[in-house]
Amino acid sequence: MSSLIRRLRGVATLAAFVGLVVYIWGLLHLAGSILEAEDGGANSAPLPPCRGNAQVVHVIDYSVSFLPLSFDCETTGGGSYSAGVIPGYVNPVAVGCALAAVGCAVASAYMAELQLRAGAREGGAS
Repeated sequence: MSSLIRRLRGVATLAAFVGLVVYIWGLLHLAGSILEAEDGGANSAPLPPCRGNAQVVHVIDYSVSFLPLSFDCETTGGGSYSAGVIPGYVNPVAVGCALAAVGCAVASAYMAELQLRAGAREGGAS
């Protein structure tokens, strides 16, 4: 059973690592968009990350979210829309990997507990 526990811990570690790498990839996209939006030089209006949408003429500002990762363009009427700068797979993969890592870590802890209890019963019965 200890082999199964090691495998579960390995899968948990791998899932956490993949989730972290994907999240950092999304953060790099977000940081690039923020830098691009804050560049006050020529060709900075409308905000470059917000271009490509019919509502771009109404954009007044932007907002950023880190959980889930998003870059939203805020419009004059109080609305907003996603600029689409974060790849669509980033948030689902990061959440899925985090859930898998937690699930495997909990399962390995449970299996280790079962193994300890079985060992205690065998040792106590002798």
